[in-house]
Amino acid sequence: MYTDPIADYLTRIRNASRAGHRVVEIPASKLKKEITKILFDQGYILSYKFEDKTVQGSIKIALKYDKMTKEPVIKKIQRISTPGLRRYAGANELPRVLNGLGIAIVSTSHGVMTGKQAQRENVGGEVLCYVY
Repeated sequence: MYTDPIADYLTRIRNASRAGHRVVEIPASKLKKEITKILFDQGYILSYKFEDKTVQGSIKIALKYDKMTKEPVIKKIQRISTPGLRRYAGANELPRVLNGLGIAIVSTSHGVMTGKQAQRENVGGEVLCYVY
């Protein structure tokens, strides 16, 4: 049993993209589904599919690669807030990832969103991860 399901989710995506896999299957949860939708909307993954065949369900994610170099689009996906050390940021203190080229995924009182969306809505929250 793992204690940090978000870290497990990010690690599965990181390992699959480095190994060159086209699809990765991950056990589902509400938070993982929201993070997957953000990754899709921001262009980091090709597509996703939620399957509810089992009790918990699963998420199938089609990873995205550069057509010319065959490099994964996700260069780095890093967990910031952990169960042992939660990282929170106010609306004015949200981090800029890679000088604006990456995204920070933030869990706010208005739901899970990118750091830029949280700044627009003037809400802070827990910084879950960085993606670039």
